[in-house]
Amino acid sequence: MKVILLENVRKVGSIGEIIDVKRGFARNYLISKKKALFASPQNIKEVEKIKQDLSKKDEERKKEAKVINEKIKNKQYEIKKLSTENKELYGSIKPTEISKILEEKEQVKVNPSLIQPSKEIKSLGDFDVLINLHPEVQTQIVIKAVAQEEAK
Repeated sequence: MKVILLENVRKVGSIGEIIDVKRGFARNYLISKKKALFASPQNIKEVEKIKQDLSKKDEERKKEAKVINEKIKNKQYEIKKLSTENKELYGSIKPTEISKILEEKEQVKVNPSLIQPSKEIKSLGDFDVLINLHPEVQTQIVIKAVAQEEAK
């Protein structure tokens, strides 16, 4: 299925590009998230007109992403969780928790879907976490899982 991209999509294409993708990907992701339009002749003409506006919006998003990147780049955040004697966590640390920590400590909103831990955080220790702020801006932080003292 041919679609026209309305924004830069990582590993797919850039604004205004007409690409051929599988129907499910087009319908369920690109079109539903307003990242693309069906490539009809009418839509192609329309996208050509608004291409500059889309590029400006994308540049603004990229600038915001760079500001967030500068605030959190290579920092370490500590999360206290209950753990067993053999240093396993009860439950795991999810991207939503990481997002809340970033909002509390740095006052930056990062969508949990953009947060990618290198592996599941299920034990105590340091874990690298990749954050995709923009298709062209990525940053790395470290999450340190520490034991929470049991309340007595």
